[in-house]
Amino acid sequence: MKMHTLGHDFVPDPIHAGGLRYHGMSPLVSHIYELGLIEAVAKPQSECFAAGVQFARAEGIVPAPEPTHAIAACIEEALRCKETGEEKVILTAVCGHAHLDLPAYGRYLAGEMEDLELTSERIEAALATLPEHAR
Repeated sequence: MKMHTLGHDFVPDPIHAGGLRYHGMSPLVSHIYELGLIEAVAKPQSECFAAGVQFARAEGIVPAPEPTHAIAACIEEALRCKETGEEKVILTAVCGHAHLDLPAYGRYLAGEMEDLELTSERIEAALATLPEHAR
């Protein structure tokens, strides 16, 4: 199966969710994305850390930064359902804990979290380095 990628030479911004700083999606995730079974959503890290704090207060578990992206999307979907009255089961997975990421949460809570945006120019530049068959 093919894997969506920005190329192995791509160097992402230094966001706190280190596991998300990879240049590609797994082949399985790429495949189900191509089938239209999932959609990709980008979230700024300050929104993700806010979701992590909300989750920790509700569930008693401080999540690692990586799953907070999914948690933020789940919260957004739940609020949309609340607004529209739609009943929906929302499922996500939470992996890891934030024991090693507490300084990052501290930076967020101190208002020192910086949101970095991957521009379309950087994406296009990265894709331009890939072989034609890989684009």
